[in-house]
Amino acid sequence: MDGRTTRRRSVALAAMGLTAALALGGCSASGDSGSEATSARGPAADSANGGAADRDAAGAGAPGARAPGTGAPGSPDLRVDQRSIIYTGTMLIRVDDVDGKSRRAVEMVTAAGGFVGADQRTSADADARSELQLRVPAARFTAVVDELAKLGRQERREVHTEDVTEETVDLDARIATQRARVDSARRLLARATTITELVSLESELGKREADLASLEAKKRRLADLTALSTITLTLVGEDVTTADEETELGFLVGLSNGWRVFLVSMTLLLTVLGAVLPWLVAFGVPLAVLLVALRRRRRRRSEPPVSAPPPVPAARSAP
Repeated sequence: MDGRTTRRRSVALAAMGLTAALALGGCSASGDSGSEATSARGPAADSANGGAADRDAAGAGAPGARAPGTGAPGSPDLRVDQRSIIYTGTMLIRVDDVDGKSRRAVEMVTAAGGFVGADQRTSADADARSELQLRVPAARFTAVVDELAKLGRQERREVHTEDVTEETVDLDARIATQRARVDSARRLLARATTITELVSLESELGKREADLASLEAKKRRLADLTALSTITLTLVGEDVTTADEETELGFLVGLSNGWRVFLVSMTLLLTVLGAVLPWLVAFGVPLAVLLVALRRRRRRRSEPPVSAPPPVPAARSAP
């Protein structure tokens, strides 16, 4: 009985081992067939997967998503040196030497690591004016403004700031998402097998690259505005009337403006008269002489001829 029992157990174990081997072979075959089916699908299946990956990437770049390196939600970095801020300033300074002070302002900005973006000057003594657009590093903005104020008598100063930290973070997330979409389109284009797929994928890739270039241009523009602040400096002479002064009201202000307008009008009238006088002398005098001669001639023609007086009849004698 013990020998038969032992043989039966051996046969049962062998059968179980054979069944397990067959089951493992079937699983591996089904896995191979699945991988072959996936490879047989080609770019169409990859396109579907790429679309899903694009949707996931777009979801990551949504406004509510958290961009990499921005910290946990609800705990933003509030340090000023970690924020993107655009500084802009406007100054009006009255000086005694407009050209000299303009050169001095350019030297200050150059020494601070900036440059001149625009330069417009009027050197007339009565209306000497200089308008400079200065670009200076954001870290030196306040110091440069204080130095420029010492050029003369400051009459107006306006400083504005704009925090664009959220816009910068949003642009970074959108650029990262768009780069992933461009890479996905390039991979699909490399595995395209038909002309239709090539044309479609090339068109899609061109659109994605154009969108990426637009986002990168916005990021460069924003980085330029945050790295270099803008100061609009206006230098005027001592006797120049500014727009702020022209808005004043009162009798004396009106009298002063009226006298100034009268002088300007007389100057303009004399200038026109001086320009026209040579022509009047050259053509007006001969024309006047000709007109006088014509009038005399007409008068002579219109006068009636002088006739002789009638003869006086002789007196009759009485019969």
